[in-house]
Amino acid sequence: MLTPTERGAQPAAADHDLAHHGDAEVGAGLVDLAVNVRAGTPPSWLAERIAASLAGLAAYPDGRAARRAVALRHGRADEREVLLTAGAAEAFVLLARALRPRHAVVVHPQFTEPEAALRAAGHEVERVLLRAADGFRLDPAAVPADADLVVLGNPTNPTSVLHPAAAVRELARPGRTLVVDEAFMDAVPGEGESLAGVRDVPGLLVLRSLTKTWGLAGLRIGYVLGARDMVAALERAQPLWAVSTPALAAAGACMEADALAEAAAAAGQVAADRAYLLSRLRDFGGVQVAGDAPAAPFVLLRMPAADRVRERLRVLGYAVRRADTFPGLGPDWLRVAVRDRRTTDGFLNALGTARTELPAR
Repeated sequence: MLTPTERGAQPAAADHDLAHHGDAEVGAGLVDLAVNVRAGTPPSWLAERIAASLAGLAAYPDGRAARRAVALRHGRADEREVLLTAGAAEAFVLLARALRPRHAVVVHPQFTEPEAALRAAGHEVERVLLRAADGFRLDPAAVPADADLVVLGNPTNPTSVLHPAAAVRELARPGRTLVVDEAFMDAVPGEGESLAGVRDVPGLLVLRSLTKTWGLAGLRIGYVLGARDMVAALERAQPLWAVSTPALAAAGACMEADALAEAAAAAGQVAADRAYLLSRLRDFGGVQVAGDAPAAPFVLLRMPAADRVRERLRVLGYAVRRADTFPGLGPDWLRVAVRDRRTTDGFLNALGTARTELPAR
């Protein structure tokens, strides 16, 4: 049996700024490559639907219709298998409140809010670190067998790795809650590795966000999918009327057939724009792209003096995400959002300049 060191597991420690997020990198006059929200959103039709909901603000929010729409979208006949949340981030807080794990494990590098929420609620957390040398691919055997709560991102932020659904399924077992954060899955054409519609995996909870594809970070809307008893436990930990009427209107609208078709087209465009970015990056010696085939609307890059390159890029007008706040990564990593080709060309010109202009130490 592997020891904790051999399997890449670490106890939680206050050695990373888990509260740091991409919005902290953005500033006036900077081209935003730090936040993973699709540019040019929300679309006008969605903004109009949200605006129309304002006429009902005098009434308390009623989420039943939106809940049914989400259930239908994911092939779940029972709306009680859906919990709407104030962004996917709220779901992590609810998990930390509702669960009493004896051995919680978070698979890193990944979005830091799950660990931050668990620690804030007083839970101890063990980290399982996926390795760059392995392409940050999931190894189910690396997760301790006695873990009763396991949290994993898919596709993972910030590595952009899409783990096979079969490998994720291997993490499930009786007595374990398996939380899969699929906040970026709707940016993957076809969503082939999603477990959102799966009902035969014990202890599975899937988290989704409408923030990224639809540009709703300021509205806060996401949801949890899982067995009725598990969803009910999270709902009991949730404040009353946690999701606003405008957010409910957005959730319902984004589940409609035309919206799903638009999201699918956007995912295809992201894939094409990402392929262009990756092709251009091949011209940059010394820049390593994480993973074998990035699948999310961002890529993780490794390069010498990345921390200094990031600061120089700010001077040149571009904001990118520092990655040393993610457990398992250091100051030689940066996360870059996928944008249109014109923006990518401008960024890569700036990256070339930034790397050549760095003063020697």
